[in-house]
Amino acid sequence: MKIRKTIINEQSSQQNVYIYENKKEQYIVVAIPYLEWSMQVTYDDLANIESRLHHSLRRVLDEQYVRSLAAKLVQWMREM
Repeated sequence: MKIRKTIINEQSSQQNVYIYENKKEQYIVVAIPYLEWSMQVTYDDLANIESRLHHSLRRVLDEQYVRSLAAKLVQWMREM
């Protein structure tokens, strides 16, 4: 498991982002407790993950912060 830190929005201080990879079953789970949000992604889904992240994050976060957070999450998930 990797733990990254990021500022989610103007109101938050640095928050933890947890990224867990299960290589045997070929999936990644990303979670942000501050937002009470998480998502599971299979290796096959990684090619189209940015749009899926946008859609999911819009439910818990203002649109102005979604794009930058989604880009960070995509980068971190691909590093795994």
